[in-house]
Amino acid sequence: MMRPSSSTSDGGLFDGVLAAGAVRAAVSDAAWVRALLDAEAALARAAARTGRAPAADAEVVVAACAGLEVDVAALGVEAAETGNPVVPLVRRLRAAVPGDAAALVHRGATSQDIVDTAAMLVAHRALGPLLDDLGAAADHAANLAERHRGTLVAGRTLLQQALPTTFGLVAAGWLTGLTAARRRLAEVRGHRLAAQLGGAAGTLAAYGGDALGLVAAYSEELGLAEPELPWHTERTRVGELAGALGTAAGAAGKAARDIVLYAQTEVGEVSEGGGGGGSSTLPHKHNPIHAISACAAAATTPGLVATLLAVMPQEHQRAAGNWHAEWRPLRALLEGAGAAAYHLRASLGGLRVDRDRMRRNLELTHGALLAERLAAALGPKGHDLVREAVARGDLASDPAITAQLPPAEVERLLDPAGYLGSADALIDRALRDARR
Repeated sequence: MMRPSSSTSDGGLFDGVLAAGAVRAAVSDAAWVRALLDAEAALARAAARTGRAPAADAEVVVAACAGLEVDVAALGVEAAETGNPVVPLVRRLRAAVPGDAAALVHRGATSQDIVDTAAMLVAHRALGPLLDDLGAAADHAANLAERHRGTLVAGRTLLQQALPTTFGLVAAGWLTGLTAARRRLAEVRGHRLAAQLGGAAGTLAAYGGDALGLVAAYSEELGLAEPELPWHTERTRVGELAGALGTAAGAAGKAARDIVLYAQTEVGEVSEGGGGGGSSTLPHKHNPIHAISACAAAATTPGLVATLLAVMPQEHQRAAGNWHAEWRPLRALLEGAGAAAYHLRASLGGLRVDRDRMRRNLELTHGALLAERLAAALGPKGHDLVREAVARGDLASDPAITAQLPPAEVERLLDPAGYLGSADALIDRALRDARR
């Protein structure tokens, strides 16, 4: 068993907001050490499967990997001597393996093989709960889209009321973003998270003949994709993972940002359920705290994506620094995207929609929300007539308008329920796509 000095990464005080959900534990120090040991165990098993080592020796190594006690803090200190934690970890592991089987530990591998493989394992495992949270958030959005396909709400552009829409179509927009982001992350998880095995310079020279068979067995043992080549300095896998995580965080942040705006006191069209969101000084406050936290977590991710993309150009066959620079931002990016998805799931799951308030807010413009429709009905001079009438006040009773159209026709044209375009069909398209 491992005995990590801390089960979380640095910054635990803020993790409930910025690293919330199950992803946090999946990328902890303990999880990383477990992944490093799992990589070493898989290498031993693959060696036995391909006839490079006795099966009994491999099982001794596997058992040692499973039972090794590791002080993570001490391992981190020792890692500074060689620039990565694999060297001190392998030293401990060899000491724990009796007899000749100790020679099988880490045979033919380089430290980067194990760290990169562990990074892919950590990401693969962390993406499980992250995809679950994105999927649940998407399901909540789909339910809102269906339930509120006829709920009128002001469509807002540049934060101003523009035209009527439905809250169902708003939720359908959230749904399509979450669905696309989730699909891309699932593609990366299934096809681009690959094992790493190349030896010191990526030639597999230490493994002799049929080394590619060893790579195949190693990948299969790990449950990761088999790479075409060692990818020590070919970092498109990391770049694709970073981009997919940043996109997922952005999709979650978009929905969360809308919720925060809809929940403003002066708007009051939605609110979060539950007892959270209180203030230390204002007893009346009920902040949409999950949406706020999702926005915060999502906002941490673009810079992390940029860092991982910036370090992609790496020197020759093994990098001098840029590889090492990936470790912290990758973990933080998984945490940030995971927290954004977790909080959005909670927000959407308990979202309260105030239909009456939405309808009352439509009336604040005294008909101006339907100015486009009315102007079209008035012909070539309609735009100027309506613009001047809007400046004067109520469109429905403006004499310049009623002189051109019967009052009953003006009232019909100013009914927001009659100017929703293809909203219903668009909602159906979003729902069908999400159910594919």
